[in-house]
Order: sequence, then C-alpha cells, then structure tokens
Amino acid sequence: MAVKNFVVASFDDEAVLFPAVKKVRTAGYKIHDVYTPFPVHGLDHALGLRETSLHTAGFIYGITGTTTALSCMSWVFNSDWPLNIGGKPHFPLPAFIPITFELTVLFSAVGMVLTFCYLCQLMPFVKKHIFHPRQTDDLFVMAIEVTPKTNAEELKAFLASVGGQQINEQKAEAGWWYGRYDREDRLFEQKAGTVNA
Repeated sequence: MAVKNFVVASFDDEAVLFPAVKKVRTAGYKIHDVYTPFPVHGLDHALGLRETSLHTAGFIYGITGTTTALSCMSWVFNSDWPLNIGGKPHFPLPAFIPITFELTVLFSAVGMVLTFCYLCQLMPFVKKHIFHPRQTDDLFVMAIEVTPKTNAEELKAFLASVGGQQINEQKAEAGWWYGRYDREDRLFEQKAGTVNA
C-alpha cells in the first residue's frame, strides 16, 4: 500500500461536521474518510458515496442457494438414487420447499456477512491507520488526502474556518494491511548478514 499525506481535523458536534463536509467537497478537496461515534443520517450522501449494492449481492446469494438446493435434490431423486416410493413423483416440489428455503436463507446470510466484511475490510489481522485516538469515541474526525495540487497550510486554515479543531498533518497507509497493533510490522526488512537470492 502507498503511504500518503493527510490533513486531519476533529469536530465535536455533528451540526458543525455536516456543513464542513459540504464546504470541503465544494472547495474541491478529496475527503479520504469521516469517522463518527454514531451513524450520521445523510452523511454518506454529503460525502458523495453511492448506494450500497449489498442487497443485490444478497439476492444473488439467495438465488444461488435456491438453485443449489433444487438441483441437488432433483439430481439425487432422479439420477443418482431414483426410488419408487408409493408411486410418488421423482420431483416432489412441495416436499423440497423447506430445504430450499433453508439453503436460500443460509447462502444469502453467510454470503452477505462475508461480502460486508470484505467491503468494510473487516478481517482478522487487518489494520487501518487510526487518525485520532478518540475518532469513534466522542469526536468526529475528517481525513483529507493531500494531493500534489493541495497546499497543506491553506487546507489547515480552511478547516479551521469551517469549525475544525486539533488540525494536523499525518503520513499514513491509504488502505488496509495485514499486521497487529501491538507491534510495528516490517515485512520486507532485510536482516543483517542475509543476502537476497
């Protein structure tokens, strides 16, 4: 992952944060993310984030579960082990409904949870940079990426004018990476006396 520069400002009230987000976007700055202690209604639209497609993924997983259940049971009763049970049909759809329903719900639920974890980058040993120790406790924190066209000092002054507090500049990984928070990870550090093959 690339290390980037960020200007970070904290806000103590959502009534100050919401207009600040709109003003920062209108000024043309690139907001990396906004961290809040509770969901702020409408903030995703103010940030310009698109609607989630998790419901579409859930529908696809559900259809996959339905298809898997019906095709597996029809294969078992028609091809693999056909039995004549009192002259009943080999494809008794009403008898398949409970298992079909259960596999539909199972595939949909498990698939949506895994998709949600992937989209939110929630996995074991995944680290993300913490811009402020109180960013999800009692402060609202806005991280703005400093691009080559951005003047960091002007951005700090602009954030102060829109109500930002504790404004500072930080270097951080732009995304997520594998590691632990209790120690510094240097994955590609060469040990003394070793030579690359």
